[in-house]
Formats: sequence, C-alpha cells, structure tokens
Amino acid sequence: MFSGSLVAIVTPMRPDGAIDFDAWARLLDFHLANGTAGIVVGGTTGESATITDAELRELAGRACEQVRRRVPVIVGAGTNSTATTVERVRWLSELPIDGLLLVTPSYVRPTQEGLYRHFAAAAAATRVPIVLYNVPTRTAVDMQPATVARLSQLPSVVAVKEAVPEMGRVRELVASCREGFAVLSGDDLTAREAILEGARGVISVTANVVPRAMADMVAAAAAGNRAEAERIDASLVPLHRALFLEPNPIPVKWALSHMGLIPAGIRLPLTELSQTHHAALTSALQTAGAGAPA
Repeated sequence: MFSGSLVAIVTPMRPDGAIDFDAWARLLDFHLANGTAGIVVGGTTGESATITDAELRELAGRACEQVRRRVPVIVGAGTNSTATTVERVRWLSELPIDGLLLVTPSYVRPTQEGLYRHFAAAAAATRVPIVLYNVPTRTAVDMQPATVARLSQLPSVVAVKEAVPEMGRVRELVASCREGFAVLSGDDLTAREAILEGARGVISVTANVVPRAMADMVAAAAAGNRAEAERIDASLVPLHRALFLEPNPIPVKWALSHMGLIPAGIRLPLTELSQTHHAALTSALQTAGAGAPA
C-alpha cells in the first residue's frame, strides 16, 4: 500500500494563521493530478507542533473525502507521550484514513526498549496500519534497525520512514525487517539511492513543489533504472537542498506561496523565509522546472 512518492504535505494557512481549506483542496487536486502516491497529513511539514487535534481531524476528514481512496491518506499521530499517542491513535483510526505516521518521541530520549514499548502500545490501539518515523536530527533519539525489525513483527506495523541518510542503514533495514515491510526514505537528497538499495519509496518534502518529477524519479529508481533516476534527480538536487535553507517547512511554504498555490501564512515560532534566501530558492525552483500549477 505504501510505496512511490508520498508527499509530506504542508498545511496551508492564511496570513493570520487560520487554515485555508480552499487552498487545502487545491493542493490535494494538484497531487492527484501529478502522480503523488500518498498524502501524509499533519507531519512535520504540516506543522504538527502547532495544529490542534480539531484541525487535524478536519484536515484528515477533508482529505479522505476529496481523495476518495485514489491514493492512501496517512495522518501524523505521534507525540512524546505514549498515553497521548495512544489516545490520538484511537480516535484517528476511527476516521476513513489508510494509515498513521508515528514519530519517535522527541526530547525525552527513550531507550530502545522504551521505543519498542511506546510503538507496541500504539500498535495495540490502532485499527489502521502504522508507519514508524525515525528522524533523530529533530527528536534527539535514533531508533536502531534492530528495534525497527522487532516492531516489524507486529501485524499493524507495516513501514518505516527512515530519515537517517545512510545507505548502510537502508540496507540493514531492508535485510532485517519482515517480508512485506516497507522501508521509505525520509530524506529527499538521498531518496534515489535509498530506493535503488531496496526502499519502496519516499515521504517527500520536495514533492510538495514538483510532484510529477518526484513521482517519475521514484518510479525510475524503483524499476532499477539508475540512469533515468539520476537524470531526473539531477535537476531536483538544488531544490532538495534549498528546501532546507531554513527549518522545514519554512522554505517549502514560501515556494508554494511563490507558485500561487497557498497563501503565505505560517505559525509561530516558525517565521517566513528570510529575504536572503529568496534568490537561491527561486533559482532552485527554476532549475527543477517548478512554476505555476497547470
């Protein structure tokens, strides 16, 4: 179910910070028309730290209604409390969604055993498949492949989004997890190589801006066509880099606003992209062939 180019979609906001649901509908249509293989709602790129439970419920519900099962809808449910995560998992999995994305608990730095028990508790509470998410640069805890492999034996745990950009890590995960378990890249810059090493796809920030190019690159890599994947990715590398000139999702929201897809709103403590980065991001957008949506 979870493979290809999945987008870690932004949450569009008006200048006053209110969610713009008209822009939300435009974004979903943009992805449905351009080959995106899944919509990840309320992740880091969706400003999970500042959207409320009520907003998350409405974003997820509207996405399911509009997408109508044409691609999977996965919703971010992870917090740094196991009890709160389990509570979120329970009410989110009552919605007509296709999966939940659960990030490792930030700040508290649990042990590997603590990580296992945290995710096992969530797995016991869910009615839908779970995608684990390991991103130690943000959470200050690194879930090791042995822990992922152990969790992969739980029937409801079906995939991991791995944001450690090391191919040895990808190979170890592919080799050690149960058959059918999906390893997904969480790093656009190394996603091509990760897929060539056996990952099933990517949960992408770049796909917000150039969904068709990301879908084509991922498809080529998944087919083992290194030359074609490298050819497509060559024009995307400046954008992969530029979208992290400031913390995500600051640059990607500026890019989408620049393209006319969303307003310029973002919630504190995040701020709009610094003027000093506008030229570099504009150049990267041009190199990637990103312009106004069709």
